[in-house]
Amino acid sequence: MILSLPYLFLSVITYNAIVFMTGTPFDTTVFQLPMMSGVTWTFTLADMLITGTLFLLFIEILKATRTSGKSLIDHALSTIVLIVCIIEFLVIPEAATSLFFLITLITLIDVIAGFSVTIRAARRDFAVGSNSF
Repeated sequence: MILSLPYLFLSVITYNAIVFMTGTPFDTTVFQLPMMSGVTWTFTLADMLITGTLFLLFIEILKATRTSGKSLIDHALSTIVLIVCIIEFLVIPEAATSLFFLITLITLIDVIAGFSVTIRAARRDFAVGSNSF
């Protein structure tokens, strides 16, 4: 059951924890690196959250390749996370930011990719099964 939980929910929880519990601004510098071009690259808290969210999206897409009954639960929970993100973005003033919009967009991509990959895999499995006779 723990594998069916959408990992992108961790990004939403992290965003809410930072906004409501710590109040740390997302433009806080995490680290800086001097580049060969002579400029300094600044990696912010928002960059770190988006990077982590994209990594979680990758894991979610890998999970979508399963063709078991658990994938339906996974898709339903991912859709719920998307709905929660949309509602939070529209209703809660602290969530009406570009960062949270990108997190919401990534959850939308997760839902669409999850269903697409599952349908594609099911068609492949069905085609293999029907041609074997």
